[in-house]
Amino acid sequence: MTRQIVAERVSAVVVTDRANLDRWVARNFSTSQAPEDADGGSAAPISHDGYFLTADHVLARMAGRNVFLICGQGGRLAPAQARVVWRDERSDLALLHVPVRTPYFYQWTAPEKWLPVGTRIIHGGISTGINSRDGQLSTTLTPQGSFTRNRKFKMDIPLQPGDSGGPVVDAYGRLVGINSAVEFLVPMETAFFIDSEGNRPNIRFIEALIRNDRARNHPSASRVN
Repeated sequence: MTRQIVAERVSAVVVTDRANLDRWVARNFSTSQAPEDADGGSAAPISHDGYFLTADHVLARMAGRNVFLICGQGGRLAPAQARVVWRDERSDLALLHVPVRTPYFYQWTAPEKWLPVGTRIIHGGISTGINSRDGQLSTTLTPQGSFTRNRKFKMDIPLQPGDSGGPVVDAYGRLVGINSAVEFLVPMETAFFIDSEGNRPNIRFIEALIRNDRARNHPSASRVN
């Protein structure tokens, strides 16, 4: 069930000079038609109305370029041009918005609950997320206070290029945090995996960002919500 939840929410970020991705979509995202200049990574939908979290470093070369989100819409993958709502280099987190409905989105693990070492997790990055082996947290995430900002955590799941910005979820499909980096020990010519790193933002802070953005850009939607 958890893997199905992740599969329904798999989302990619593409940063490119192209004005649209129509040709790529028409060829079913064929690698031969992919934007040659593309940078990108993964993302996690966190609301019903198009808000996504990703890693800030996924957007490192976005200046003067277009940012697209490719996410599931009614059983098909479709790209939409994204607007950057917020970025924070220090926490390696960014909030994006696309003007589409996103009925498949993640609920957070409860901020007042402990997530101890050994908590079962999988990840949902576009490179290895669907085939992610089960893993666990290598650090404890304590209950979150009102003023706690971003918290880094370690996990024992190897990540691949493209997984950055993807979701880390618990055994019930609830969002723990966002993929950030992978660490290898490189003695001589052999790379040995140590652990991967994720980021968990202050959930109330992210929710406040979304509320304020709705009020500025979608006033009718903010009144409904």
